[in-house]
Amino acid sequence: MTTGVRRRMGVEERRQQLIGVALELFSHRSPDDVSIDEIAAAAGISRPLVYHYFPGKLSLYEAALRRAADDLAQRFEEPQDGPLGARLIRVMGRFFDFVDEHGPGFSALMRGGPAVGSSTTNALIDEVRQAAYVQILAHLGVTAPSARLELVVRSWISLAESTALIWLDGRRIPRGELEAQLVHDFAALAAVSAAYDEEMAALLRRILAGEPADGTFGDLIGRLVALAPVAVS
Repeated sequence: MTTGVRRRMGVEERRQQLIGVALELFSHRSPDDVSIDEIAAAAGISRPLVYHYFPGKLSLYEAALRRAADDLAQRFEEPQDGPLGARLIRVMGRFFDFVDEHGPGFSALMRGGPAVGSSTTNALIDEVRQAAYVQILAHLGVTAPSARLELVVRSWISLAESTALIWLDGRRIPRGELEAQLVHDFAALAAVSAAYDEEMAALLRRILAGEPADGTFGDLIGRLVALAPVAVS
């Protein structure tokens, strides 16, 4: 008869396990409400052993945020094939997958949680925003964005963040509609900017030239045209 022997984890393996356990707990409850004792119990180790790997809850929280931030940044990666509207829809789908799966954790990442105002947390948030910004520029085929284009893209990223945070409070709008609306918001921001700047107008014409009539941006145009009689009256 043989008895099972629990395998001893290496230092880095144990650290990664604790980060995963903490992130899972933070994903379902506010980090402020999760104690070190709960993290230790979920990991199957003692409280003192948690402190052996992390000096305190804040350091473990920041490590979990790092993993979450890396995951979220990757959600904006998308092959640069096909119409832009369809690509952005897929990006928004993955973005809201993350928001849906990690609600309290996403809120903590964007709002700071127990580490609000810390340089580490702020740097992580900035990294996610910059990764999204670079990805969107790549989809637009632009390497040296104008001031107006930078304003459009960064404003849209901020809008996506705030929209997701509001949606988490009750989920009162169907998620699919919200994803489509955010893609339409991007087109609307670009269109308003194009009305003031010929370089933006040229970029918008290039984008729309690659869009099918029944695509995401075509749907927006159809909705706006349907509103035109109301606006005129």
